[in-house]
Amino acid sequence: MTRVAAIDCGTNSIRLLVADADPATGELTDLDRRMTIVRLGQGVDRTGRLAPEALERTFAACREYAAVIKEHGAERLRFVATSASRDAENRDDFVRGVLDILGVEPEVITGDQEAEFSFTGATKELAGRDHLDKPYLVVDIGGGSTEFVVGEDHVRAARSVDVGCVRMTERHLVQDGAVTDPPAEAQVAAMRADIEAALDLAEEAVPLREARTLVGLAGSVTTVSAIAQELPEYDSAAIHHSRVSLDRVREISDWLLRSTHAERAAVPSMHPGRVDVIGAGALVLLAIMERTGAAEVVVSEHDILDGIAWSLA
Repeated sequence: MTRVAAIDCGTNSIRLLVADADPATGELTDLDRRMTIVRLGQGVDRTGRLAPEALERTFAACREYAAVIKEHGAERLRFVATSASRDAENRDDFVRGVLDILGVEPEVITGDQEAEFSFTGATKELAGRDHLDKPYLVVDIGGGSTEFVVGEDHVRAARSVDVGCVRMTERHLVQDGAVTDPPAEAQVAAMRADIEAALDLAEEAVPLREARTLVGLAGSVTTVSAIAQELPEYDSAAIHHSRVSLDRVREISDWLLRSTHAERAAVPSMHPGRVDVIGAGALVLLAIMERTGAAEVVVSEHDILDGIAWSLA
């Protein structure tokens, strides 16, 4: 076994996994898995730059993670950065800061690489499960982008499109510097049209409708599952491999886009950092399910982070 540490830095959150990887059995044993909302992508869609306060929030999380990695004695570390740092003019400031704190340079990966990691992390343990037919369609709904991957045991086709919960919120649901509470019907309609256009792009490269099992990843999807189950708190074990029907996703999406900030914040399983962006994330999931004809989504807590860890093993 190899003790590895993987960091995934996205548009909305930064996450750490320290695990023992056993390639012989295909098992990852978690030692520490944590997530911090840093909103690295704050304003990137509008300004093209990473905000100084967003960088500092991210560097603070990196300092915390460095201590955890040292405590567990991980032999290998890989830091992968996704959409926000791909798009930013000042991404060199981000790279230098991470290198100083963690001693590794963040890999600003392409959308296709991101999709490969997500597929591996999400599907490695699904083989042999009852009633989960191949091919899989893995969708990773992030803050700035969504990855679509179709494959059986390996990736057959992948595409990343610039639709995510933070990007859609900032583009469509913000007026006068604040998130509309709740949004107007015209705002939601414009956001839905943007999502549909992105699905058209994804479908040019990925046969979305060929998939037999839809697997959903990342915080927007896992939060929808937690709401669907009416969990008293966020419970990874209850969420991992849960299934949420199309009708339930539609019901939750509609409610989130009609609710106020206070009503969303009162949901016991809701992370405070997701309160303002979860409506957009749920709408992306709903649009995907309606486009593909999926009757349900299989929710996975294992995603790009687990794929990064396996790449080290």
